[in-house]
Amino acid sequence: MFGPRIHLFRLFGFPIRLDLSWFLVAVLVAWSLAAGYFPQTYPDLGKPVYWTMGIVGSLGLFVSVVLHELAHALVARRFGLEIKGITLFIFGGVAEMADEPPSPRAEFMVAIAGPLASLGIALGCLGLNQLGQEGAWPLAVEAVIGYLGLVNALLVAFNIVPAFPLDGGRVLRSILWHWKDNLRWATRVTSAIGSAFGVGLIVLGVVAFIRGAYVSGMWWFLIGLFLRNAAQMSYQQLLVRRVLEGELVSRFMVRDPVTVPRAISVRELVEDYVYQHHFKMFPVVDGERLLGCVTTRRIKELPREEWESQSVGAIAEPCRDENTVGPGDDALAALAKMSGRQLSRLMVVEGERLVGVLALKDMLQFLSLKVELEGSA
Repeated sequence: MFGPRIHLFRLFGFPIRLDLSWFLVAVLVAWSLAAGYFPQTYPDLGKPVYWTMGIVGSLGLFVSVVLHELAHALVARRFGLEIKGITLFIFGGVAEMADEPPSPRAEFMVAIAGPLASLGIALGCLGLNQLGQEGAWPLAVEAVIGYLGLVNALLVAFNIVPAFPLDGGRVLRSILWHWKDNLRWATRVTSAIGSAFGVGLIVLGVVAFIRGAYVSGMWWFLIGLFLRNAAQMSYQQLLVRRVLEGELVSRFMVRDPVTVPRAISVRELVEDYVYQHHFKMFPVVDGERLLGCVTTRRIKELPREEWESQSVGAIAEPCRDENTVGPGDDALAALAKMSGRQLSRLMVVEGERLVGVLALKDMLQFLSLKVELEGSA
């Protein structure tokens, strides 16, 4: 979901991060406020003032989104949910929950916390704006406070749309979950609504673009595309969690994997192993001792003219947490490790002994078969 991120600080123990895509929206918001909204609404203040207002307004939006997500995170912590951190990106922010809420009540309380926080900010800003008018505060200050009140009200209105994964969709999911006592069904229904809502925004964006509103049309299109994909992905992630719940790595691992001697050349590795078995990772052994693994990525980094002279042992990567799991480890955690590090295979080890290899394709085949056989209830 995210690309490279910048760690800013910790707030109540939660890491606050910026995805690099956020800088694009920050610049666009500041520019649109300084060149459009503020000059049109409050004329004759001067360009330097407008740009100051635009930058402050953009930073205020940043703070508003952080507080919205912080509300989610604090309530989630109260219900025992792990929050990996809060990340701001091009389409807003997200409090990254490690797992699904444990109950419909927890889901409802976590979901509603964000809109309530934004509503509180909106009412607070509108109240301050009123005080500023009565107290003859500088017009620029009143304008920025009024804008933040308006934009937080709009955030509430957008987020309470009952389309998953928006907050309103999560509230609806909690109600359906409580009604049917079936999280999978509730997620499927609300994800379908979210996907349809995303398609609607895509159509709206296309229409706006055709009518000449190029910037707003592009944004509606991109937001709709993001929401549609996020809705579909959320349901798929829930299926994966439910199917792999309680399963161990030992169920899926290959117990007699193909291994590679450390002494053979890289050319022999390519011709006799990679082209024969089509794997991207092979455990490297010296007799019965596991040394590590060799990957096609490491082979590609080596100049072709050195394939004959270099041995597998020379380019092998050592065993470490990033490329190994234990047979008793949770299969879902192993899948997350492969996904996060873009690996197709992991070595399964006990101490210094290789006991098997876990392949991504084997886990995906199991997921596909189980979902097909058990239906979509």
